[in-house]
Amino acid sequence: MLRKTIALSLLSASLIATNANAADKLIVSTWGGSFKDLIDKAIGQEFTKQTGVEVEYVTGGTIDRLNKAKLAGTAESDVTFTTSHVGWLYTNDGLFEKLDMSRIPNASHLVDQARLSPSHIGVWGYVYTIGYRPDMVPEGITFDSWNDLWSPELEGMIAFPDWDPSHIIAVSAKLSGTDAEHWEQGQDKLKALVPNIKAFYTNDANSQQLIATGETSVQLLLSMNAYHMMDEGVDIKLAIPKEGAVLGVDAMGINKGTEQADLAYQFMNIALSPEVQANIARINRGSPVVDNAKVDPEIAKLPGMLTTADQWGATLDTDARLRAEKTAEWRKWFSENIMAH
Repeated sequence: MLRKTIALSLLSASLIATNANAADKLIVSTWGGSFKDLIDKAIGQEFTKQTGVEVEYVTGGTIDRLNKAKLAGTAESDVTFTTSHVGWLYTNDGLFEKLDMSRIPNASHLVDQARLSPSHIGVWGYVYTIGYRPDMVPEGITFDSWNDLWSPELEGMIAFPDWDPSHIIAVSAKLSGTDAEHWEQGQDKLKALVPNIKAFYTNDANSQQLIATGETSVQLLLSMNAYHMMDEGVDIKLAIPKEGAVLGVDAMGINKGTEQADLAYQFMNIALSPEVQANIARINRGSPVVDNAKVDPEIAKLPGMLTTADQWGATLDTDARLRAEKTAEWRKWFSENIMAH
């Protein structure tokens, strides 16, 4: 009888421990592919090492995950990674908690461009700029200026993302003497680029495939994707035009109604630690969003890496809230006037 009682007690303790471990799990929503791998290697594994709590990932496209959360009225995760402007859409729809910054002490070192809203903050930076296959572009094309994309020699060679035209809209506005807020003034400039467009890529994997195969030899390219492909042996170069590359910041927020708020704050604080931020730069060339990360000098000097205030300030930086407000309008105009032709 005593043995039976002890056995039952041990079984009960085991079940309690199992249930506790199951409860202590952080669910993170993110993109798939190399970005999910980056988050796991740089942040998730360090979080588990420090807390003993496992991280589970749910993946999908930026807008797909937002729409899913809007339909459900809540997200299926505790922490969400998204882009800076889509983070505003989560915020405006009440899908993110307002952040208590006192619970993220490492956020005191955030660069200004990563202080996005009361509900989401940057986790790494990058640029969208001109990426090209040097063996496949016409001789004499240098990409010293964004205007070089309009060169007649590039007819039928360029690819752009189909889900977010804000980057090339900001460029066209800049070349037309204005900014993204007054983007209409750059419409004619952008329409003049149509003959040079070969394709519109639907996601990061599609972008990588198009330029790796040479189907498009020039792209408006995410710098982190370019370096990922370089690591895989694809011959790609990045150019930083004199007008500045287009700034991008990926962000994180805590989902409304999460029951794991304490763990979510720990995760975000670990993500912003100088060691993890330097590791993000090492693994996938994401620019640190804190000013106290020590980045390898060989990585820091790469085109598109942002490690000083001057470098952050030299980018074409469209306000994330403005991008959120204009996203639907810009996508509609771009679809009807650029993609349709």
